Amino acid sequence: MKVFDVIKYEGPNNIFAWKFPGEDFNTLSQLIVAESQEAVFFKDGKALDLFGAGRYTLHTQNIPLIRRLVNLPFNGVSPFHCSVYFINKVVSMDVLWETSSPIPIQDAIYKIILPIRAQGQFGVRVVDSKKLLIQLVGTIQTFDQGTLRKYFRGILLTNIKDYIATQFVKNQVSFLEIHAHLKEISDGIKEQLAEEFLRYGIELVHFAVNEIIPPEDDPSYIQLKKALAKKAEMSVMGYDYQQERAFNVLDKAAANEGVAANIMGAGMGLGMGVNLGNTFGGVMSGAMSNVPQSVQKSPAESQAQSLIKCKSCGALVSGSGKFCPECGSKIEMPLPDGMVKCPKCGEVVPDGKFCLECGARLEMVCAKCGAKIVPGAKFCLECGTRVE
Repeated sequence: MKVFDVIKYEGPNNIFAWKFPGEDFNTLSQLIVAESQEAVFFKDGKALDLFGAGRYTLHTQNIPLIRRLVNLPFNGVSPFHCSVYFINKVVSMDVLWETSSPIPIQDAIYKIILPIRAQGQFGVRVVDSKKLLIQLVGTIQTFDQGTLRKYFRGILLTNIKDYIATQFVKNQVSFLEIHAHLKEISDGIKEQLAEEFLRYGIELVHFAVNEIIPPEDDPSYIQLKKALAKKAEMSVMGYDYQQERAFNVLDKAAANEGVAANIMGAGMGLGMGVNLGNTFGGVMSGAMSNVPQSVQKSPAESQAQSLIKCKSCGALVSGSGKFCPECGSKIEMPLPDGMVKCPKCGEVVPDGKFCLECGARLEMVCAKCGAKIVPGAKFCLECGTRVE
């Protein structure tokens, strides 16, 4: 049996309680306790004599509890057997924590459910060495930060999740605003946890919630970020969602060729209303005001206003007739200004690239150079290619 003459702390610096490896001493052994430490003698499950910083010779006068328990005499060298624990009483500020599973929270403003995660750190200090040894340490060799987190894991997560959920639900705090409340949340959780830690001889010096965030790959979070980015863009550009929808519809219409596209495309230069109905109303009204008056009149009214020449006999006939009264030939009515006859469906439509009725191409173009062919021409005016 080895009797230790010197008893001092030889463990690492980041632990709360460390058990001296030897258990056999005598009343001449030297006990050395450093600053911010305490040494507690432990025997048969009981915390006995306690020593603060200093150097001690373990004579019977300064170990009265041990002396009575093991019946040590007052004089002479007396061996005894017990355990010695060194308690580190400095403040440990960097105990990290995080929620291992997400907290499903419905955002107060956007009403979507986000799986929230939180993380942070806290600081503790041992204030009652005997209570720590009896309540938590027991017979283990060391009690460090990892052991502390393991023992308090359930208490920490329950209080943290409960308090954060309360801030979102009860106080109607949006996820986008939650980081402005981190100090308030940290103080509230500390207040709830302080009494729990103190039951085990530990003072909760401070508690900090550093981040409350959802997973970056969560679909709801990705959708919300895109929507907020679009909202910020519209705010900078000076329009709202309804106006953007009107822009998109008119832009698609303007991209299509033809008279219908021209009418719709005209709206792009007009002032946009605050709703889609007003927008289309203004577009159509403005576009129709540019259509020639002859287009707006019926064919009968246009024919009755003038006489036309029969192409067969040259006689002048009324524009309301369909056949020449002199030779019986069919009267080919001249088309009003800005109007053409579709070669495919035969309808008289406004001049343009495509027929308003069937969508067929109205104008002829040179197969070689792409220039527009004048009606009746046999050769292209630009390159001289024969018109087929």
